[in-house]
Amino acid sequence: MRIQGNQEYSCKLKFKEQSIIDRNPHQVQGLVQNRTGNTVSTLFGKWDESLFYINSDVASKSKGDDPSSEPVLLWERSKPPKDPTRYNLTRFAINLNELTPGLKEKLPPTDSRLRPDQRHLENGEYDLANAEKLRLEQRQRQARKLQERGWQPQWFHKEKGNDTYQYIGGYWETREQSKWDSCPDIFGQINSEIVLD
Repeated sequence: MRIQGNQEYSCKLKFKEQSIIDRNPHQVQGLVQNRTGNTVSTLFGKWDESLFYINSDVASKSKGDDPSSEPVLLWERSKPPKDPTRYNLTRFAINLNELTPGLKEKLPPTDSRLRPDQRHLENGEYDLANAEKLRLEQRQRQARKLQERGWQPQWFHKEKGNDTYQYIGGYWETREQSKWDSCPDIFGQINSEIVLD
């Protein structure tokens, strides 16, 4: 996987395939490179445990050459909560969907935290959640038809020759003003005027 940064750096990540005899599964290795292609940092760890970096190219130097070659913790999995949740989610995962006071007014109507099926599920209203999920799936099929007819994203443009999208601005200004008139109501009712095949 290649991750393009801010035009100064990019990262090549490799998720090592697990074999039947491999006793060290879930490994991730990567290189952070500058614009000229020189490796400035090396990443390593496990995608389900922790990730470390070293500010050098480990492949070209021996570990004892540079005092900055000590591994630095970049990310570590949070411990599961003492009281397990219904879906065994971490506290971080639960907080991702939380609507704190004042946040809802700043969110575009397309934000996934506003999904009605998700809210019903979190409230234990399983029949309502399932009905909403089915309605939203139909809504997504409708949206796909609109996209096939030439719809363009509002704050991004697709670069020619690849599947990369570049941010063109406007989102943060719109959020600051809470003017979401130009955003589609993706969780609203299905428009019966658009006929699906």
